[in-house]
Amino acid sequence: MLALPGCAGSSKTSNRPSESENALLWEVSGKGLTQPSYLYGTIHMICPEDFLLGDSLKSAFGQAAKIYLELDMDDPSIALKTLQLSMLKNGSLKDLMAPASYEQLSNFVQDSLQMPMMVFNKMKPFALMSVLYTRVLPCSKPESYEQTFVQWAGQQRKEILGLEKLEEQFAVFDQIPDTTEARMVLDMIRDFNGQRSEFRKMTEAYKRKDLQALGGLMEESPDMKGYEDLLLVNRNRNWIPVMQAAMSANRCFFAVGAGHLPGQEGVIALLRKAGYQVRPLE
Repeated sequence: MLALPGCAGSSKTSNRPSESENALLWEVSGKGLTQPSYLYGTIHMICPEDFLLGDSLKSAFGQAAKIYLELDMDDPSIALKTLQLSMLKNGSLKDLMAPASYEQLSNFVQDSLQMPMMVFNKMKPFALMSVLYTRVLPCSKPESYEQTFVQWAGQQRKEILGLEKLEEQFAVFDQIPDTTEARMVLDMIRDFNGQRSEFRKMTEAYKRKDLQALGGLMEESPDMKGYEDLLLVNRNRNWIPVMQAAMSANRCFFAVGAGHLPGQEGVIALLRKAGYQVRPLE
């Protein structure tokens, strides 16, 4: 899920990307690195007509020896692990909602997914939200940058690695109370047209490579309120040591949700604060 908190800071001391640095692909160099690595901001789902793969992106990927995504997505056990971790340990979605709200959700799931609610009743609310987000897009078969990078890695015989483990990612979401996540699901389906409008704005900002605009949209997202540190800042900070170790050994290509890039606690600012030169490429 793309998300980003806005963080204040002095323009004289800020390491965050400036308004003139509109880019999704960045080169990371300096601090003793013998060769640069690359950082790319993705959007996890996008319609085919908006799915762009530039020459600079292809070149950067081709030059890298190691490919890092948020998760190791070519792990053959990831599908089974995801299914297991997506299930509620106790109770069900029905237990987390008033009867009228659960009926509203059931009807929405049946209409939008053409599947009975019983299929999803034991699923954690945020996992169901991820499934429902596929219906926010105005196309039936969205593209995925992450899946494309996995395919490229297979073709080029490059290793895919993860900046965090699947269990760690789920543990982050598990810190949000199930009742709060259930409310988020209900808010989402009750304003689904609004969700689609916001996604269109996000897609347009992404196509413009406008990190500042993406940051503003994420800051306004009701899903992020009160959970910015948990969902973004802490994860960004945890990724930096992993990236440092990887870049010191190999030329790497890192791809993470674009919402993790901007801001004073974004990956770009944190890398600059650590002493690296991070410059926009495309």
